[in-house]
Parts: sequence; structure tokens; C-alpha cells
Amino acid sequence: MQSELSNQFPSSHGTVRYGVTGQGEPLVLVHGTPWSSFNWRKIIPALSNWFTVYFYDLPGYGQSEKSSGDVSLGIQNIVLKELIDFWGLNSPKVLGHDFGGATVLRAHLLSGQSFHKIMLVDPVAVSPWGSPFFAHVASHEAAFTGLPAYIHDAVLEAYINGATYTPMDKETAEGIKSAWIGAESQPAFYRQIAQSDRKYTDEVEPMYGSISVPVCLIWGEDDQWIPLERGKQLHSMIPSSEFVTFKECGHLVQEDQPAQLVSHILRFMF
Repeated sequence: MQSELSNQFPSSHGTVRYGVTGQGEPLVLVHGTPWSSFNWRKIIPALSNWFTVYFYDLPGYGQSEKSSGDVSLGIQNIVLKELIDFWGLNSPKVLGHDFGGATVLRAHLLSGQSFHKIMLVDPVAVSPWGSPFFAHVASHEAAFTGLPAYIHDAVLEAYINGATYTPMDKETAEGIKSAWIGAESQPAFYRQIAQSDRKYTDEVEPMYGSISVPVCLIWGEDDQWIPLERGKQLHSMIPSSEFVTFKECGHLVQEDQPAQLVSHILRFMF
């Protein structure tokens, strides 16, 4: 079931759709690429019993505005800071997955956003990252944007395949793909890939050692997108971090092991 994004925020980089649910201390969820708040649907109901959960679709993703423009990591931390200020949160607890992890780190280290605790799930944080497909799209973005819809659908299917340890069920695959299908959404899919650049993590990597707030790193042991070794490397770079791995779990931890993820969120955040 799609999480309800019933609210809108006019960020400096387009209209952002967001939702708020639950009661308790604030907990902000930040998704990655090519995902959306849809991928939090298995954990939000449980977390809302303990936290006021804030979740949103990044600019250029999901239900948020997908008009042409900058949707890179270079602006996502700015928008996250704007949202936290708009919500009136002082030093919330935060969970970031994939590019969302990089967004959280950049918001903390570059935008000066204070966080009480930080949980990062298979984050994009240490170079090298990306793939030959990323580079190919960056060189031929217009050609991919103009693909016939049925070929684009096949590209999407192949792209997200392998993000989970167990074969992705139809509901999950269709929920992910639905955000990237249509006249506006298809170009947006290739735009966010083309704008991926390691410079945005290279910029903050030297600053990881300065992080003093508690950090929990969660990694799927079978992550085929960002290898476990990247997680061990990131753990060594953040003195205040702990490192937890999940067995039989790929890159989409929240799909493969939602109950285990919720248990560690509750353990760490309280």
C-alpha cells in the first residue's frame, strides 16, 4: 500500500510531497534512488506507534515535482534542510537509505543540520560508486528519454532487478516502476541517473571523521549494488558509528527484512 503523501511543500527546487503520521519523537525518513516513499510502506505503520514519522519524495522522484532541473545530490541536502525547518524540528532523528544516506550526511556536514541520531541503510557514501549504466545514460540521456514506453518498462524492470535478495514480488516491482512511467516521469528517471556524480560524496568524505552524533550503519550482506566492503570502510571513517549486517538481505533492506529493520530502528533510536 502506498504511504499517504497528502501534503505539499514549495521547496527551492520544486514542489515536494510529504506525509506525517504517528506520535512521539520526530523521525525523518529519506529514501534513495530510484526509490520513493513507497519503499517505506512496510515500516511506517510500525514506527508510527513510537514516533511522529516524517517522510517525503525527493524532488524529481515519486509524487514530487518532476519538471526539468537540478535533482542531483547537490540540491537534495538543501531541500531536506528546508523541510526540517518548515516542519519546525530542531534536532530530529533521521534514517537515510541509499542516496538518502548521502543526502543526510550532506545536510549534516554541509548544511549544518543537527541530528540527534543518524541511521544509514546501505548508503551511497564512499567512492567509487555508480555503474557503467550510469555513465552510459549520462552520455546518451536524450536517447534514453525518447525510448518507446515498452522498452523503457523493460529497462526499468532490468534495472531494479537484483536490488532484493529474494525475487522482487509483482506489487513491489509495479509500485517502484509506477513512479517512473509516463510522459513526465520517463525523462525524470534518466535525468536523475545522468546527474549522479561522485563529486557530491567526494566533497564530504574527508569530513566523516568529524561526525560525533551516534550513527548506526545497516548493511545487507548480499547487497549487489553497494558491496559490504563499502559499509566496512564507511564504518572505519565514522568514529561514532556502529555497524550491523543483515543476512539474506540485498540493497533494499526495507523490502527484504522490514521486521528486522524496525527492530534495529527501535533499539538504536531509543
